[in-house]
Amino acid sequence: MNLEIFIQHLFNGISLGSLYALIAIGYTMVYGILRLINFAHGDIFMIGIYTAFYGMVFTPLPWWLVFIFAILLTGLFGVVLEKAVYKPLRKSPRISILISAIGASFLLENLAIVVFGGRPKAFEIPDMFSKVFYFGNISVVSLTFYIPIITIIILLALLYFINKTKTGMAMRAVSKDYEAASLMGIDVNKIISITFFIGSSLACTGGLMWGLKFPQITPLVGIMPGLKCFIAAVVGGIGNITGAVMGGFILGLGEIMLVALLPALTGYRDAFAFILLIVILLIKPTGIMGKNLTEKV
Repeated sequence: MNLEIFIQHLFNGISLGSLYALIAIGYTMVYGILRLINFAHGDIFMIGIYTAFYGMVFTPLPWWLVFIFAILLTGLFGVVLEKAVYKPLRKSPRISILISAIGASFLLENLAIVVFGGRPKAFEIPDMFSKVFYFGNISVVSLTFYIPIITIIILLALLYFINKTKTGMAMRAVSKDYEAASLMGIDVNKIISITFFIGSSLACTGGLMWGLKFPQITPLVGIMPGLKCFIAAVVGGIGNITGAVMGGFILGLGEIMLVALLPALTGYRDAFAFILLIVILLIKPTGIMGKNLTEKV
C-alpha cells in the first residue's frame, strides 16, 4: 500500500467514524440519563431517513428545509415513543424496560415494511454533497468533509449545552439521582423528554448523512448501524458523550483499515465491531472513558 492509497482509506475511515459517532451520541445521552439502552434508536434513525426521503419527493421545499423538518419531526417522534413505551415502565425492573425497547424496535421495523414497502429506494443526493475533489491521485467526495465537521460542531454544542446551561445542569442532576433531582424542583419528565428529543434528532441527523453516503434505503436500514453505534458507545464508555465520539472514530477507522490492509477479510468487516466489543468488555468493561458507577441497594 502506497501513501496515496493509505490517505484515501484514511479519509473514508474518518467519514465513516464520524457517522458512527454522530449516531452513538444519541445512544449515550439516553443511557446517561435513564440507564436505558434504547434499542429502537436504529429504527428512529430509519424513520428520519424516510421522513426526509418523502419530504424531498412529495414537497417543493428545498432539501435543506426538508432536512430541518425531518430532524424536528424525528425528535418529536422520539419523545412520543418515550411517553408511550418507556414512561409507563419507568419504575419497573430494568429487564421489563429492555424487553419493551426490543419490542418497540421490532414493531417499528415491521410497521415500516408495511407503510413504506420492502423495496429499496434511492435517496436523493444534493449537488453540494456529491462534488468530487482531486488531490493528485486521491479523489474525495465533498460529503467526506461535511460529515466530520458536522459531528465536531454537534459535539462542541452538546458539551456546551450540558456543562454551561441550566437545562444541561438539570440533565446531569437527573442522571445522578431521580428522586433527589425531583426534590430540588427539577421536572424529571421534562428533562427526559428533552433528552429523547435531542437523542432522536441526532439519530435523524446521522440517518440523513448515512442516506447521502449510502443512498439505497430500506425499512431495515437502521439495524446494523444501530448495533455498531451501540458498540461504539460501549467502546468509548456509554454515558460519556466524548467517549461515544471516540468510540465511533475507532470503529469506523478500524473497519476501513481492516479491509485496506487485509483485503481477504473484507467479508468479515461487520464482525470487527463485535470482536472489538468483546475485547473492550474483557479489558475495560466500562469503556475507554467510562467510570465505575456505584448503585444503591
